[in-house]
Amino acid sequence: MSSKASEPVRRKFSDLLNSLGLAESAVLAFSGGVDSSFLLKAMQLSGMRFLAVTAFSGIVSEKDSRHAVSFAKEAGAEHLVIHTDELENESFVSNPPERCFFCKEELFRKLRLIAEGKNYKRLFDGTNTDDLRDYRPGLKAAAIYGVRSPLAENGFSKDDIRRMSRELGLSVWNQPSSPCLSSRFPYGRRITISGLRQVERAEEFLGEFGLQELRVRNHGDIARIEVNEKDMQALLVPDNRRKITEALKSLGFSFVALDLEGYISGSMNRALGKDAARKPGAAI
Repeated sequence: MSSKASEPVRRKFSDLLNSLGLAESAVLAFSGGVDSSFLLKAMQLSGMRFLAVTAFSGIVSEKDSRHAVSFAKEAGAEHLVIHTDELENESFVSNPPERCFFCKEELFRKLRLIAEGKNYKRLFDGTNTDDLRDYRPGLKAAAIYGVRSPLAENGFSKDDIRRMSRELGLSVWNQPSSPCLSSRFPYGRRITISGLRQVERAEEFLGEFGLQELRVRNHGDIARIEVNEKDMQALLVPDNRRKITEALKSLGFSFVALDLEGYISGSMNRALGKDAARKPGAAI
């Protein structure tokens, strides 16, 4: 990737800053990922008043939670950590295709209360234009609670965000996407604390092999590993294969499988079929 953003991307960024300045004040749903980190920086540069809020939960890895706190502190942003309770909601833990709606509803409901209590005019999240093309039921929750997505509204794709983040010197510019751990469970498989921790520890272990993008999908007794094609060979080295098998079995998996199709973002959504993926209202 080029180290410089193109002129069209810079113009988008200028438009973004102008629109944020007009918004005056907002609460930002801040996960610490590249999208919300880029938006946080833009909000700072616009001069608007804002509060970044990070939700700690069992469905978020400790690593991601620590990173969000660290980035906000490094940026000097006003930051608040809250706790969300989606794991207490049967509609969420039963893991239907609409799972993300219930998670985002819990988050946005709490953000709305914070905004009203602290006199912030708007709620923002880091949704980009690429997100609008995927199956994302959380967009319905965003609409209910009046959450705006300045990056998508100003035409920012994930690639645009990474390029502009790099130009701004943000440390997260090439940070891999890291959706919540519940996305590792096939729809219909109940989400449990023990299963979430299995996934988290398995991915932490595999990360020690230098893998940048990976997922461990939790199919009960089976751990299905997704990595980029270029990384597959490293996992198949006999000594590495043995270590990985032993480690993941020690976490409670009975079988360890490598998906030969490789890493695919949102791969669990393939089971829903193309029609579901095309429904924008169902798209989080």
